[in-house]
Amino acid sequence: MKSNEFAYQAVYRYLLELIAQLAPGSYSKLPSLRDLSRRLNVSISTVQYAYAMLEHEGRVQSVPKSGYFARGGEIAGQSRRSEDLLQDLQQHTRSPQMQVFNSTQSLPSLEANLLGIERQLLRQYPRAAGCVDACGEVELRTALAARYTQSVQLYWHAEDVYLAPDLRSLFEALLAALELQGSTVLVTSPCSWRLLRVLQAAGLRVIELRLEADGALDLERFASLLEREPVRMVLLPSRLNSPHGSLMAPEHYPAIGDLLTRHGVWLLENDLDGEHCFVARPQVCLRELVDPQRLLVFSSLARTVGAEAPYAYLLSRQCSQQLQRQFLARGFCLPPLRQQAVARLYAKGRIDVHLEQVRLHLRERVSHLYQQMQTYLGDHLHFQMPAGGATIWAQARALLDSRALFQRMLDQGLMIAPGELFSLQGDYRQHLRLGWPAKQAHDLQSGLSLLCEALQRAQKASR
Repeated sequence: MKSNEFAYQAVYRYLLELIAQLAPGSYSKLPSLRDLSRRLNVSISTVQYAYAMLEHEGRVQSVPKSGYFARGGEIAGQSRRSEDLLQDLQQHTRSPQMQVFNSTQSLPSLEANLLGIERQLLRQYPRAAGCVDACGEVELRTALAARYTQSVQLYWHAEDVYLAPDLRSLFEALLAALELQGSTVLVTSPCSWRLLRVLQAAGLRVIELRLEADGALDLERFASLLEREPVRMVLLPSRLNSPHGSLMAPEHYPAIGDLLTRHGVWLLENDLDGEHCFVARPQVCLRELVDPQRLLVFSSLARTVGAEAPYAYLLSRQCSQQLQRQFLARGFCLPPLRQQAVARLYAKGRIDVHLEQVRLHLRERVSHLYQQMQTYLGDHLHFQMPAGGATIWAQARALLDSRALFQRMLDQGLMIAPGELFSLQGDYRQHLRLGWPAKQAHDLQSGLSLLCEALQRAQKASR
C-alpha cells in the first residue's frame, strides 16, 4: 500500500490489476470477500467497499449467492462486438448474468456412476505399469464395436475402433491416414458450427448441400455436385439432421448409397446426435447400404456419457495400418482407468438406461419450449417440433437479419444462436436456433417475451 492511500484504495488498485490479467473476453469469478480479506490482511468491510466502487464503475458484476465476476480486457456491462459471430457467442455465453437460449449442455450426467466404477476398479485392480494403446483401451473399443454391430453383414471388431482426445484430433489423424488433407468434402446444411470449424481447421474445402424443408436431400442436386465437383468425402448424419431437427429420409438411402458407390466417395457418417432421436431406429440404416470399404463412422462419448468422457471415436474397416500409424505418431494419452470405467457402463447396460432418461428429458423440455414458442413467437417465426435433440430451428416469417437480432439481444442479456453460424457461406440470415435456457425455468417466458418484442420492432422497421 502506498503511504498516502487508504486501505480500500489499495484493495481497489489490487483488483484492477487482477482484472487486467484476465484473458481478454473471459468471464471469471473474482476472490470472495473473506478470501481477499485474508489474502491482503484487511477487514471484510474494506474489501466490500472496494468491490462496491468497482461495481458502481461497471468493472465488476455481483451475482447473488455466487460472488463477483469480471470480464477480461474490457469493462463489464459493455458488450464488445467482433466480426466473428462465434467469438461473440462463446465470449458472452460465459457471462453469469446472460440468459443463454441456445444451451445444449443441461443434460443428466453419468458422472456419479462413472466415478463409482473407477473407485471399484482401483480397489479390485491396482494400477500396474504397462503400455498404453495409442488407439484406445481394448475393453472400450470392444464395447463400442459390439454396440455398432447389427448383423452378420454389418459388424465391427475392436481393431476397427479408434479413440482420440477430441473431434479435431480425430479428424487430423483420419485425414492424414487417408491422405485427404486439402480435399473437398460435401456436408448437409445447416450444419453444426463445431463440425464446420473442425473441418475448416483441418484445411478441407467444404461444399454445403442445403436440406429441403422436411430435412430430405435434394437427390438431383446431390448427384450434380458429385458429378461436377472433386468430392472425395461426404459427411451425412446417421439419423438426426442437426441443428435442423429433422430425420434423414430412409426411402432415400438406396439412391444415396448408389451415388456414393458409383463415384467412389468416402461416406463419413456423423453419429453425434443419433442417440438423441425421439423415435425408434429405422429397420435399415444408411451405413448398411453403402460400400463397407468406403464407410467411416464417428461420434463422441460426450454425447452418451457426458462431459467427463469427452473422447471422440472412429469406426473404420479400411486403412488400419495407416490409421494405427497416425494414432501412434500423435501419441494420444487417454486415461486408461476412465476408458475402462466407460466400457463397464456399456457392459452393465447403464448407458442404455441413461440414454432413455436423456431422451425423455429432452422430449419433455423441447415439447414445452415448442409450446411456449408457439404462444410467444408463432406470429413471427416458422418452426416445427424437432425429431430429436435439445434445440428448435426457426425461420423468420418477415425480413430479418438474425445477426443484428443477435447483437440486440446481447444488449438485453439474452443469448440466441443466429442461423449464420451454421454455414461457412453465411447463409441462414433469416434463421435462428433456440434452446432451453441454461438458468431457471422461469427465465423461459421472460426471455421469449423479450425476443417477441425485438422481433416486433424488427418487423416494423423492415416495412
